[in-house]
Order: sequence, then structure tokens, then C-alpha cells
Amino acid sequence: MKTDLPSLIECVPNFSEGRNSKIIDDIVLAMESVPGVKVLHVDMGYDANRTVITFVGDGNSCQEAAFRSILRAYQLIDMTLHHGTHPRLGAVDVFPFIPLGSTKMQEAIDRSVLVGKRVADELNVPVFLYNESATIKSRRSIATIRKGEYEGLADKLNTDEGKPDFGSNIFNPATGALIIGARKILVAYNFNLNTKDKTIAKKIAEKLRGKNSGLKGVRAIGWYMDQFKCAQVSTNLIDLNSTPLYKTYEYCNRLANDMGVQITGSELVGMIPLIALTSFTDYFKPKNGLDDRAKVNFAAETLGLNSVKAFVAENQIMEWAIAGELN
Repeated sequence: MKTDLPSLIECVPNFSEGRNSKIIDDIVLAMESVPGVKVLHVDMGYDANRTVITFVGDGNSCQEAAFRSILRAYQLIDMTLHHGTHPRLGAVDVFPFIPLGSTKMQEAIDRSVLVGKRVADELNVPVFLYNESATIKSRRSIATIRKGEYEGLADKLNTDEGKPDFGSNIFNPATGALIIGARKILVAYNFNLNTKDKTIAKKIAEKLRGKNSGLKGVRAIGWYMDQFKCAQVSTNLIDLNSTPLYKTYEYCNRLANDMGVQITGSELVGMIPLIALTSFTDYFKPKNGLDDRAKVNFAAETLGLNSVKAFVAENQIMEWAIAGELN
């Protein structure tokens, strides 16, 4: 996927806390205590009880900010008290490193491995390497590592399948385990349905998932979000080259109609590359002659990006947010 992104590393950690803003503020401060790190976006989800934070910087800065934020999260988040709709394995559930611009994937891999080993050595937390950093083929998939979730982690750690890449197999109830690794850019995107029936959302998600739909690199689950009073099909689009946003939207819309419901809007979790929205407009409105701003506006309106929470293009389009922070 071609972008005009500068050569940086992006980190998009997911913390198992989406209700206490003071805790998240403290974690952000830990990231920003490292010179050269820019926090671009913070997305708190109440029902998921999960926060996605996006920051960028050079390799050394991101590596140090990652460790400091993980340490702070372990000091503040107690997994024995955690309840939420999103699958999770620990207080810091997943911590991806993403190469931007001309940065090589290998650097992102190396940085993630160094942080993972340090967390295991200094904080005594079991660590699993995933995606591009995985040393076990099955662990390229985060769903495989999360199987059984936090509630099944104590037993899992004592199996051959559940042996961590770093650290001991001793279960720490307060922290759980850390999943860390390198990956490509993905889009976390949720479709809102005009129903509260989560079974419909689950059926759509099952048909939408890449192994069932033929849409490469689409992960999906269905749930009910009390905060928004609707069922959602929650997706991760992990291969935007093969399956751009417009393809997923088109197919999900067809599945919804087949089940007698409609997509009423959507929720973007975190950030999105500009091309995901401009290509959406080019697909549904070919030969449009619009500039990028107008294309973003058309996509945002069609997708209903402001339906359940505000979509601020300058803050959530990666290229624009990074340019704003670095200028």
C-alpha cells in the first residue's frame, strides 16, 4: 500500500482499560516522557473496556516509550477487576510495532523482540511474540495466542502450546500476559447495525471472516455495544492491498441486507491511512475529480463515521495527524 508517510515506527498498543481516563492519561504521560515520541491519538472504548493509543517516533524512542508505558500500565491496571466485551489476555493486551515510510519491517521486529524480552526479564510477565515477530508459525495469528483469553491463561501457560516466548509460565493475575510483535498497517473498523441482536452481528461476522468470505485478511467478530445501543460487526482489516475498506463495506452491507438488517453507520477505532478513504470514494464514485479532502468527506458521510462518536480527520488520518505533529 503506497502512502506518503515519513520513515518512522508507529506503535498502537491496546490497554485493558477504557473507563478510567486518569489511568490512560498516566500511561500517555509515560509515553511522552521519552523525547522524540509523539502521541497521535487516544481511543477509549467503555463497553470494550479497552483503549487504543497511537504514537510514533524513531526506533530507539519507540522502544523506550513502549517499555515505560507497559510498566505504568502494570502499576495501574488490575486484570482481576477487568470486564469488557473485547477479547484480551492481559493488562497490556497487544503491543504492535509498525514500520512507516522506508523503515524496514526487520527493525520493527527487532524492536518488538527487545521490548518483549525486557518486559519478561524485568517485570516477570509472560510474553508472546506474534505476527511478523512470531517464532512459532501458529502465533502469527493473534487469535491463536488469545485462545482461552485471560480466564484460561493460568492453565494455558502450563501446556506446551501455551509456553511463552519469554518469561516463566507463572500466572500473575494482576497483569496477565503480553502479546507483542511487528505488523503491517491495519484498520480497526466497526459496522453499526439497526438491531440490538448480537446473534445477527455474530452471523455476519462469521460469514465476513477471510476464511469464509474470500476476503483476504479480514478478521471479524459480532457483539452488542450498550454504549451505542446497537449490535456491531467489529473488523480488523489486516491486508488493505488485497481487501480495501470499500470491499469489506460492500460485502458486509450485502450480508446485512440478506439478514434483514441495515448498516446505520460505523465506528473507526484508532487511525486510518488516507488511501483507505480516498480509494473508497474512487470505487463508489469513479472519475470524480475530487481532491483528497472532498474524497474524505464523501467517504465519511457514506460510512457514517460520525454516527456514534466524532470522526476528526486531522486527528485520525495517519498522514495528516503525523504532518500536524511534526510541523
